[in-house]
Amino acid sequence: MNENKLSKDQIQKLALSSVGFIALVYVYFSFFLGPLNNGRANAERTMADLQRKLASSKTEMEKATKLEREATSATTRFAALQALSPDGAPIAWFPPRLKVFFANHQIERSNARLETTSAFKEPELEKWSRYTWLIDLPQTEFATVGKALAELENSEPLLAMTRLSIRASAENPQFQQVNLVAHSTITKR
Repeated sequence: MNENKLSKDQIQKLALSSVGFIALVYVYFSFFLGPLNNGRANAERTMADLQRKLASSKTEMEKATKLEREATSATTRFAALQALSPDGAPIAWFPPRLKVFFANHQIERSNARLETTSAFKEPELEKWSRYTWLIDLPQTEFATVGKALAELENSEPLLAMTRLSIRASAENPQFQQVNLVAHSTITKR
């Protein structure tokens, strides 16, 4: 029977071991596992924040790349549009250019004269001017002038026709007299 009973010394050792085990568990959870969990939570918050920043940066980089492509394209288009305005006063080169254009479309007689010139109000267009031209085609056929005007608007991106008047000729019914008003945008040189 003595074997089942613990001695006073053994009870003290058991009690002290139990207290030590409880202290060890408390120290483990308080000083080791707690800070480890806090560090992990902080790392997860930091990672989530960095992932948001990374996603935002990727979006901004895509926007910057797209803007760069658009700027390159716009610069190329702008240079091409500037090339459409030769050196010299437009009154010197625009009417002859139209005369040659219409002659290439079997319209032998054409006359272009400047009506007005105005500056653009937009600050980004301060280096450009708007010219209003009166164009007369005194003797042409309807189908020929239709094709020519369509090609003129398609080949001259800075030219817009705003008014068109077609009258039949009393002397020659197969011919018409065409008057039109066109606006062109030309760089100031």
